[in-house]
Amino acid sequence: MVLSNNDGCIVSRTDEAKALGIRMAGPYYQNKKEILENEVAVFSSNYHLYGDMSNRVMNTLRVYCPYVEVYSVDECFLDLTEMPSDQLYEYALFMKAITEQWTGIPVSVGVASTKTLSKVANRLAKKDKQGTQGVLVLQDSQQIYDALTRTKVEDIWGVGMAGAQKLHLFNIHNAWDLRNMREDWARTHLGGVVGVRLIKELNGIPCIDMKDQRTRKKMIATTRMFGKPVYTGSELREAVSAYAARAAEKLRRQQSAARCIRVFVVYNDRHSYERYQPGSRSAHAQLPTATSLTQVIAAEAARLAECLYTDGKKYIKAGVILSDIVPCESVQYNLFEEPEPPNWRELMRVIDNVNSSMQSDMLTFASAGIKKNWKMRQEMRSKRFTTRWDELCIVR
Repeated sequence: MVLSNNDGCIVSRTDEAKALGIRMAGPYYQNKKEILENEVAVFSSNYHLYGDMSNRVMNTLRVYCPYVEVYSVDECFLDLTEMPSDQLYEYALFMKAITEQWTGIPVSVGVASTKTLSKVANRLAKKDKQGTQGVLVLQDSQQIYDALTRTKVEDIWGVGMAGAQKLHLFNIHNAWDLRNMREDWARTHLGGVVGVRLIKELNGIPCIDMKDQRTRKKMIATTRMFGKPVYTGSELREAVSAYAARAAEKLRRQQSAARCIRVFVVYNDRHSYERYQPGSRSAHAQLPTATSLTQVIAAEAARLAECLYTDGKKYIKAGVILSDIVPCESVQYNLFEEPEPPNWRELMRVIDNVNSSMQSDMLTFASAGIKKNWKMRQEMRSKRFTTRWDELCIVR
């Protein structure tokens, strides 16, 4: 199984770990005795490895599908509207097989007329690997009926536990019950247009379009829990500078620049043991000119962090949020400010290329610190087999 940031909670389990009754999102320390007794393998989050393997899976799918929408690190949607309906099952089996052969990553495939129904199919295919071979195609009405009656409302994409509790009050317990509700009821009780869209999707009417992957984000954030509490202003500034550098890197990746910087910190009193009811503060600044330069963004973020710092607090989390984002080619320069030196952008390009090839903070600004005692704990991290020469897998 895999743990969350700072080795806190359980966020991923194999079927064998699930069979032991280890709960999803449960604290690691509460399950430690059972984990040790059953020799369960435990790993810290390894984002470099996950990101690289995710890219390999997505690139494999792109070879055989003209349009792939990456939904998350482990999930995507494929547009199969041009595929004949009688070939969908064989195509899904082929895509599953070629992905596992080329990357070693086991996948499950759900195919249906809408995104919501395909999510239902994918979940059932994953839960019943023996019966479905990891592939489920929902085409005829009987298949859809069977799938929806087997899906609890809390397992529907976009519903969640809070929404499910509300639906249970209306005697709606599975996806089939929800599918048969009227649109005017959904508009009143399920958040207006969002609820109507969900009902239509369950009825096979596409309402959630495939998204253009080239769309630029309107807000970029980097937030982290600290590996251990931070008590000094210098360490807080270092952490915020490091997060600002990562946010600036994301900004350059989509060829954008930002004008507004917001920094927030989460803290407890120094001698408080209550971790889950902390206080928070935030501050923001508007830059004279939109930029993507790390040195400019990190310097302003560090200044905001210094304003937020109060002696006697135990800081447990911080974050940097960039907004008022524009394309790099559309930056409006300020008449009263010096323009960016052209070699600064070249410097950013070199730093990004080096760090991207090494999948690590090989080149950083000194403001982000050297020791980084606040850095996230990853005491049981596996090796970064695919991105580091010194961590290559050894075949014996």
